Amino acid sequence: MPTATAPILMGGKPVPSFLTENPITSLLSSLSHSFYERRATLGLGNPGTVENVSREVQKDVFLNNYAFTGMRADFSKSFSMDPIFQTSHAFAMGAQGIPPYTFAAIFGTNKAFLQANLDNEGQLAGRFNYRWLPELTSKFNIQLAPPSQPSQSVFTMDTDYSGSDFSAGIKAFNPSLLEGTLTGIFIGSYLQSITPNLALGVESVWQRSAASLGPETALSYVARYATKDWIASAQLQAGGALQATYWRRIAERVEAGVDCQLTLAGGMARDGGGGMMGGSMKKEGVTTLGAKYDFRMSTFRAQVDTQGKLACMLEKRVAPAVTLTFVGDVDHFKNQAKLGFSVSIESATEAIQAIQEKAALSGTGPTTPSVPF
Repeated sequence: MPTATAPILMGGKPVPSFLTENPITSLLSSLSHSFYERRATLGLGNPGTVENVSREVQKDVFLNNYAFTGMRADFSKSFSMDPIFQTSHAFAMGAQGIPPYTFAAIFGTNKAFLQANLDNEGQLAGRFNYRWLPELTSKFNIQLAPPSQPSQSVFTMDTDYSGSDFSAGIKAFNPSLLEGTLTGIFIGSYLQSITPNLALGVESVWQRSAASLGPETALSYVARYATKDWIASAQLQAGGALQATYWRRIAERVEAGVDCQLTLAGGMARDGGGGMMGGSMKKEGVTTLGAKYDFRMSTFRAQVDTQGKLACMLEKRVAPAVTLTFVGDVDHFKNQAKLGFSVSIESATEAIQAIQEKAALSGTGPTTPSVPF
């Protein structure tokens, strides 16, 4: 016997049958069902986000995000592993852009992640991430500058959605309605897997710095091709800027990456009568080559670019809770050299140490929550 289907409800009341049972609705439903079935058979995976389209090169191999100068010392202590609760004290001397002292606290669960930093100059920075759904995460960042520099305060918020074969996100930098109109910077991005290896995406930027100025828009396109051993990505930005990266795993513990950035800008020159005339196309570019070596107790990174800069960094774990970091940077064209040295010491309560020792004896690591970073 045929089974009765439950009526479709809208606002607590059943939807009239003529809206759901007609040739047009049936055709659209059949096409949608067929589309999702064919899409599932392609075996597409999530391509990541537009922001991390070149993550393997920019964040894993290159040391741009790790470089520093002067001397640093970081002391952190863990009070809990589930949920994660940790505090740290950071000291710096002779470092550019780093305050002499910073206190930080971290709290994380499967749904929420909170981080706060306070330095000796009174600058407060906070970060809050919340996972609404396994696919949907919102992130909020705020940086409050000292009263003497109120213009340096920054507020950002973004929301990312990770589908089975696509990623979409929207970000806002210093959004405001105080001037009677919307101001700030807003970025929307979308990255879609086309084949199991190829992903294409687009990123749109809308910004308005003040109510007296008109809005500005920009559009950029991204592409990413990933295999098991190598990944290539490209991004064409508004204004003619092109960035291309290539990452390759050379051996089990050896990775290498290349980043090429090319900027094209049209020049303008004055003719003999004082008028403007078209000038030649100005080309500027820089290429960076880097490598990363992972040893049993240390990691070595090195990179060199076409502007004459050579940098290297060595992270060495001399004890289970102590890590030493050495950074060197030489600019041959400017005849400048910079050095950095840091020591990081991690400690934990006796309860956590007992859990870690028990996990080490059993051959399994301690369980920690999947924090929405």
